[in-house]
Amino acid sequence: MGVRNEIRAQIIRAGYTMQEVVDLLHDEYGWSDSVSNLSAKLQRESIRYKEVMELADALGYDLVWQKRRDN
Repeated sequence: MGVRNEIRAQIIRAGYTMQEVVDLLHDEYGWSDSVSNLSAKLQRESIRYKEVMELADALGYDLVWQKRRDN
C-alpha cells in the first residue's frame, strides 16, 4: 500500500475526516489549514518524516520501529 493510501486509511480508522485532521494539525503544530496542501503532499508522497510523526500524534498513534523477525 502506498503512503497516500496508508495514511488516508489510518485517518479513517481513527474516525477523522481530512478536514478534522488538518484542523488538529493546524492547532497543534501550525500546519497550513488547507486540506488541499495535505492531500497534495500525500499524492506526491513528499510528506516529511517529522510531519508523519506529528500526524500520528494528532491521530493518537505512536509510531514504533520494530526489528523484523527472521523466518
